[in-house]
Amino acid sequence: MNPHLAPVGVPDPALLPRVQQLCDLADPYAYGSAEDELFAAAMAEINAWHTERSPFFRSLYASTPAAEDEPYRTPLVHANFFKRHEVLSVPREDVELHLTSSGTTGQKSQMFFDHWTIRSAQRMVARIFERNGWITPGQEVNYLLYSYEPAPSLNLGTAFTDNYLCDFAPARSVEYALRNTGGGAGGDHEFDPFGCIAALRRFERDDAPVRILGFPAFLWFTLERMRAMGVPPLRLPEGSLVVLGGGWKGHADRQIGKDELYARVTEQLGIPGERIRDTFGSVEHCIPYIECERHRLHAPVWSRVTIRSTRTLEPLPYGERGYLHLVSPYITSVPAQSVVMGDLASLQPGDACGCGVRTPWFTVHGRAGVSRNRSCAVAAAELMKGMA
Repeated sequence: MNPHLAPVGVPDPALLPRVQQLCDLADPYAYGSAEDELFAAAMAEINAWHTERSPFFRSLYASTPAAEDEPYRTPLVHANFFKRHEVLSVPREDVELHLTSSGTTGQKSQMFFDHWTIRSAQRMVARIFERNGWITPGQEVNYLLYSYEPAPSLNLGTAFTDNYLCDFAPARSVEYALRNTGGGAGGDHEFDPFGCIAALRRFERDDAPVRILGFPAFLWFTLERMRAMGVPPLRLPEGSLVVLGGGWKGHADRQIGKDELYARVTEQLGIPGERIRDTFGSVEHCIPYIECERHRLHAPVWSRVTIRSTRTLEPLPYGERGYLHLVSPYITSVPAQSVVMGDLASLQPGDACGCGVRTPWFTVHGRAGVSRNRSCAVAAAELMKGMA
């Protein structure tokens, strides 16, 4: 068994039995009334947990009336709140991991994870990878990570995630697109398109599959540089996989559609479309949303997704655009079980996809409004200035 699939226990089994039961569900896309009832019970437990331990959440919960048509209360916390406030529901000595959501400057979300919270989130990722057949302990792979090369005190959420995803297949070699050039506790980083191209050429001659992980913008700029240099299309070994995440924040004017990006990956690297998947996630809400083979972001059984009006914050029906509201009772360390993101999105029922997964799926349409907040993708995109 992959160690990330191993059992992990909630901090207090007497207070959080339904949270434990929900997060122990092995089918990442189980769907039905029984799962809905369990989710509601788990939300009641985690709300009580944070009410008891967080003065901030206690006040928020008390001022949030229960809606008649909602099975559980969901006080709304905007993701930006965590850029200005540190709120904990566990003793600081129980914090096992501290991650931030941005680069070395600008506003950062400060998120803290106890053992249960980070391990349960990792187990969710492992279960989705297992369902897709992407856990291959007997098959070495070559990694090209479109993320930050490790440096002392580098605690960015994207870097942590991409390095964690390397645990699902043993590494024959690992190359980074954002090279550490030294300077500062977290190091300075520089995008290295020529190193990426050299790595891909080398990987083509090897017999090991390739796994490309990280920011889609960097992959696109690599493909563009290959074309500009006249590099002929490559054919990476069978079983190669692309898992993207981080979006195009800061480069909306250069963003291309997913269909075009995926087609270029297939054309220039030889990886078929069903082996190219985008993801959605954030340091404030670590539930994994990973595209199905039809490239839809289905909600896993451990979370619920609502789209809320940008004017009234009321829930919107399927198909309408609004703020993306993500809910999950998995997190015990910080009262972030109900987070409104700064993304505009729309929701569709599961059967509108056709892949066989029955849970609803959402489409992200971009960031809401104009903000000076920086994300990991923004910080990373700045490294590409003058290089694309």
